[in-house]
Amino acid sequence: MDKHKSIDAQLIDGNKDTGFTASQIYYLTHQILKLTSHLESHSEDYSSQRGLRKLLDRRRRLLIYLSDENTALYTKVVKNLGIRGLRGR
Repeated sequence: MDKHKSIDAQLIDGNKDTGFTASQIYYLTHQILKLTSHLESHSEDYSSQRGLRKLLDRRRRLLIYLSDENTALYTKVVKNLGIRGLRGR
């Protein structure tokens, strides 16, 4: 429950709607961070590596969609999360 509170506190404008693109990006980023820390200690866990690649690709697709639909929100999300923006966009 605490992890959801910390993510909800970061959400832009307090929008907790899980269908909202920015919310999905925040939740995916949280999952990616958890999986990355797991893989630091279990480097040969190939199933988790595959799951991490799937999450990264899903977040990338959502970022592409958000950058096309709402550029201002895209830049705000990328800045708040501290992730790199999309290359060539």
